[in-house]
Amino acid sequence: QVQLVESGGGLVQAGGSLRLSCAASSGVAMGWFRQAPGKEREVVAAIRRDGAGTYYADSVKGRFTISRDNAKNTVNLQMNSLKPEDTAIYYCAARESLFYGTTAYDYKYWGQGTQVTVSA
Repeated sequence: QVQLVESGGGLVQAGGSLRLSCAASSGVAMGWFRQAPGKEREVVAAIRRDGAGTYYADSVKGRFTISRDNAKNTVNLQMNSLKPEDTAIYYCAARESLFYGTTAYDYKYWGQGTQVTVSA
């Protein structure tokens, strides 16, 4: 059983930055997803358990950076140049594999979610 604890999120103006963190109870491949009202949950970024590979959705490339500290079993999502369309509940997710997945079905464990709101 993997437990995930998220932190970060909040309200920011367009163009601003936020940092999300997710602490896992063990080493796992992880991803960040988001879900806006009335929309499906979508992948934002993902990272291998060893940190050797990452994935970004086209909508966030060049603005978001996923990283991890394996000594602390923590994965961070640095979000820069935020846009109103980034507004959503953000979830971290984990799978007991070296490799990340890019769909929600790939992940077994989920954090509680944290709200990110970007005002125009």
